Amino acid sequence: MSNGELHIGVYVDAENIRYNGGYSMRYDILRRFAGREGEARLLRLNTYMAVDGERMKRDREYRERIRGYQQAVRDLGWKIIEKPVRWFVDEEGNSMSKANADLDLAVDVMLQSERLDQVLLVTGDGDFLQVVRALQNKGCRVEVLAFRNVSRELQHEADAFYSGYLVPGLIPSRGDVRVPWGEMGSRIRGICIRWEADRGFGFIRFLTAISARLWVTDTRQEDSPYESAFVHISDLPRELDTDDLPSRDIILEFDLESSETEKGGFIARRCTVVNRYDGRTGGLAKLPDRVVAMERGEEGAGPSLEGEAEEIEAVADPS
Repeated sequence: MSNGELHIGVYVDAENIRYNGGYSMRYDILRRFAGREGEARLLRLNTYMAVDGERMKRDREYRERIRGYQQAVRDLGWKIIEKPVRWFVDEEGNSMSKANADLDLAVDVMLQSERLDQVLLVTGDGDFLQVVRALQNKGCRVEVLAFRNVSRELQHEADAFYSGYLVPGLIPSRGDVRVPWGEMGSRIRGICIRWEADRGFGFIRFLTAISARLWVTDTRQEDSPYESAFVHISDLPRELDTDDLPSRDIILEFDLESSETEKGGFIARRCTVVNRYDGRTGGLAKLPDRVVAMERGEEGAGPSLEGEAEEIEAVADPS
C-alpha cells in the first residue's frame, strides 16, 4: 500500500468463466466491483481469452466479431492476453476445443504481485489453489469470484469468495433487463438466510449495489448494502427440498415486488435456483442445450451472433 492507496490486480480466466455461467459477464461492472474500496487503485486488469486462430483466418465474420469485442474490453482499460484454441476429437467422435491459460495467468500474477496489496482472481478452477496460497504467503489478500462449477477448495482457501450471480448487473437476469437491479419489478438474485420450516416462509438477502462495506451483512444496519425479501414456500420451485434451507450455497433468482403488509418491505416471487455450490442439484433450473454444448466446448456450439453483439454492447457501455 502506497500513500494510503490499496493496489489491486484483477486476473480473469475468461474461458473458465465463459463456459461456467459467466458468458455475458460485463467487464465494466467487474472493474467497478474490484475497485469498490474508496482508496483502491487498479494497477493490473488482465483477461486471458481464447482465440481460434484457424477460424480467424478463414471466417471474416468471426474475426470481425472477436476483434470488435476485444476492442470494447480494451476501451474499458483491460489488457487482453490471447490463448490459442486447440481442437481434438473425443472418444465419441465429437470435436472439442481447449484453450488453457492457467500457466500464463499464474506466472503473471506471481510476478506482478510484488506491487499489489490485493488480487481478485476471476475463475473457479481449482488448479489455482497453490497460486492463492503463494500470494497469501507474500502478504497479498486474495479474493475469488466465479459463477458455476467452482472448486470447493478454492472457495475455502481464498480470503473471500464472491458468487458472480450476486453482484448487481454483472450478468443479466432472465427478467426484464430494462428494470434496474433492486427496483420493483426487477429480477435479481440472493441467498436464503432464514427459513421457518414449520411456518413455510423465510427471507432472502440480496445486494442492492456494489459497495465497499460488503462485510456489513446485517440488513438492520443503516450502512448495510443488503436488503432482505420475504419469501413464501409457494414461490419456491417444487423440486427444491426446503430442508436444505437456509443456505448460502443456493443462489435464488426471483422477481422483486413490494410488500402489501410492511411499508418499504420486499417480497420474492417466482423463485428459481440458478446455482448450487454444495454439489447438489435439487431444484436447479435446466440449462438450454446450447449452453450445455458450449460448456462442453463442442465445435459449432459457440454463442450466436446476436448474443455476441449484445455482449459487445453491454461491455462497451459503462453505464
